[in-house]
Order: sequence, then structure tokens, then C-alpha cells
Amino acid sequence: MRLLAVALGAASLAACAQSSVVTQKSELRASRQASVNDRTTSSIVRRAAAVRRHTPFAARKDAGDIKTAAHGVASFYTEGTKTASGEKFNTLDMTAAHPTLPFGTKLRVTNVASGKSVTVRINDRGPYVQGRVVDVSYSAADALGMVGKGVAKVKLDVVD
Repeated sequence: MRLLAVALGAASLAACAQSSVVTQKSELRASRQASVNDRTTSSIVRRAAAVRRHTPFAARKDAGDIKTAAHGVASFYTEGTKTASGEKFNTLDMTAAHPTLPFGTKLRVTNVASGKSVTVRINDRGPYVQGRVVDVSYSAADALGMVGKGVAKVKLDVVD
């Protein structure tokens, strides 16, 4: 009988010790998650700061000769008050940011996965994320069907 009582006491003590370990691990996970959230927030702040520091007159390559299609990843943006061309940014306009094409260039952007395409006007500089070829306005992204994912593989054709 004593042996049973000792075994039950040892089992309850082990359960208490294990629950405190679980609590400590939960607290550790919460602090790690907070740390990850802090890093995510700080990277967003750094990205926004980089966007604000760009020069509105990026060096151009001979963009007039570009008639062939280019392929890459497109993203969209909804923030900003003024574009690099000097006009007010409007998410409802069919506009886009490209690093080298002259302002006013008409560009056909085609979502490779869905086949949807839209013609946008270049009025801003960007994108400032490695590996992306164009940033489109929200309404252009909506027409392309890429709002849910945020990015899409696209084909670019200079129209005019």
C-alpha cells in the first residue's frame, strides 16, 4: 500500500514539474514570436524608408528599343502620395512603376498563370525589391487577379 502511495506521489510531482516545463516553453515560444514580429515590423519600416529615398530620375537605358517581351515577377502597391513623375498617386488608375522605362510608356502586363492582361501607364520608379520587374497599382493588380497572392509571374510588352 505504501508503495502505491509513493508511486502516486511521485507521479503527481512529475506532472507538476512537467506542467511548469510546458509553461516555460510556451513563454519562450511567445517571446520568440514577439521577437520575430519585431523583426518583421522593422523590415517593413526599412523598406518604406528605402522607397522614400529613391531618386525620381533614374538612369535610363535605351528603353525606346524595347519591344520584345520581358518576363518576371510583378507586385502591386497601394501607398504613396506622389509618384516619381510628379503626379498624385491614385490606386484606381491603371498605372505602374518600372525602373527604366520612360514616363508615359504604355505597357501590357499579362499574368502568365491566368492569361489575364491589362495595359498600364508608367508614372513611377520601382520596384525596389530584388527579382521584381514591375509594380502595378491596386486596380491593375485586381484586374490581373493577383491581389490575393500579392505577386504574380508576368510577361511585359511595350505597347506605345
